[in-house]
Parts: sequence; structure tokens; C-alpha cells
Amino acid sequence: MIAPTALDLALDARDRGIVDMVRDAIRHRQVLLAYQPVVRARDPATIAFHEALIRVLDETGRIVPARDFMPALEDTEYGRLLDCIALDHGLRELAREPGLRLSVNMSARSIGYRAWSRTLTRGIDRDPTVAERLILEITESSAMLVPELVVDFMASLQRRGITFALDDFGAGYTALRHFKQFSFDILKIDGQFVTGIAQDADNQVLTGAMLAIADQFDMFTVAESVERAEDAAYLAALGVDCLQGYHFGAPTVTPAWRRPQARPAQARA
Repeated sequence: MIAPTALDLALDARDRGIVDMVRDAIRHRQVLLAYQPVVRARDPATIAFHEALIRVLDETGRIVPARDFMPALEDTEYGRLLDCIALDHGLRELAREPGLRLSVNMSARSIGYRAWSRTLTRGIDRDPTVAERLILEITESSAMLVPELVVDFMASLQRRGITFALDDFGAGYTALRHFKQFSFDILKIDGQFVTGIAQDADNQVLTGAMLAIADQFDMFTVAESVERAEDAAYLAALGVDCLQGYHFGAPTVTPAWRRPQARPAQARA
């Protein structure tokens, strides 16, 4: 047996610390959602929907984004619990706000998780309008773990009006043959192909190819991680349907509909 290196030990200690932080946050109900707008590319003043992003509070009360803890938890029971909490919070928000359309992230690993399924069923049975305003986002890498299961899962829930988005497209290893079976409604282009696209000829070609795939399979498109006006303009001209990123708004735990001022217009994606 090969002895662990100092780096291995450090990574193990870090992961244990992350698990402990999330366990405590779940126990003390310190898990919340941040909301980021997804806007129409040709009319950025119009919000198509919001993405709900899971956050936890650490022992100091600091808001910790998912990128800092989900990689260590994706394969664990805590990953499934966080998916349940995110879904429950998202469904409650949709029930409270009849004009809201919201996407919630999930792992394909949660498809057979009973608590997650019960949460979904309870939420859409309680309010029939919720299903048609809910978007479930599954990352490309997660979908490829069990593609046949994902296909059946989506088909059953699309009959109830739920929309599905393939998240972070281009970052994983999707076999293109699966697009013949997959029935995703929305294709979200990973930010690595979006950042600086106005000056990056390679990313222009690659994003154009992704748009051609989306068009062939009748998928609505969203470009992620849009941070500059020139990139936004290029993407709109290229034909991307919607844009998401800090250029249009950072994720916030106090979205506009919770504030006293007028709420933003939303259009259906």
C-alpha cells in the first residue's frame, strides 16, 4: 500500500472540514438560496427566469458559495440532503411568488433519492402552477453518469410541465449520440467558452457549434458567466437566447421580489 503524501493528508483534512461545516449548517438550518437573473439576450431588461444557487453559512455567519463545498460533497449523503433543501426552498419560493420562474440545480444521483422525490411530489401537488414554472438543472457530467435513467426521469416529469436544463455544457464528456435520447429543453453553455468570446476566435467557433447542436434538437440556449458588455453583444448577435452572469446581476439572497420596490418583468423561457 502506498503511504499518503502530505498533500493527500491536507486534502483529506480540508474535505473533512467542509463536511463538518455543511453538516452543522444543515443541523442549524443555515442553508439558503441566492438568486441570479437570466435575461433575454436581445432585451436584457427582461428577465426570463432566475437560477437558485445553494449557499450555506459557516460558523462566522459568512455566506459560502456552492463551488467551495459541493465538489467534496457530490458523492455523499450530504450532497443529496443539499439537493433536497435546495428543491424545497425553491418550490416554496415559487408557491409564494406566482409570477416567478425558477431553476434549481440537482445531481443525477438524486433521481432515485426518496426524500428528494417526496419533496418534488409534495411541492407540485400542493400548487399545480409550480411545475410549469420550475426548471431543473442537471450538469453535463452528472447526466452522463446514468444517461438512460436521466432520459426516463425527464420524460416522466416533462409530462407534468417541468422544464429541464443541461448545465455547464462543454465542461463534461457528453457523448453526442445521447442527444438523440435526451430531451433537455435548455442548453446552458459553460462559462469557459463565454468569457472573452468577443475576442477569442476559438471560443467563437466552439460556441457556434454548440448553438447548432441546440438548434438541431430544438433547445433554448443560455450563455453562462457573461461579465462584459462586448461579450454580451457578441453572444446576442450570434443567436444565444439568454445570458447569465455578473454583467447582469450577481447572485443575491435578497432578490427584487422580496424588496418593497417594483418587481422586474419576467418572460417565459
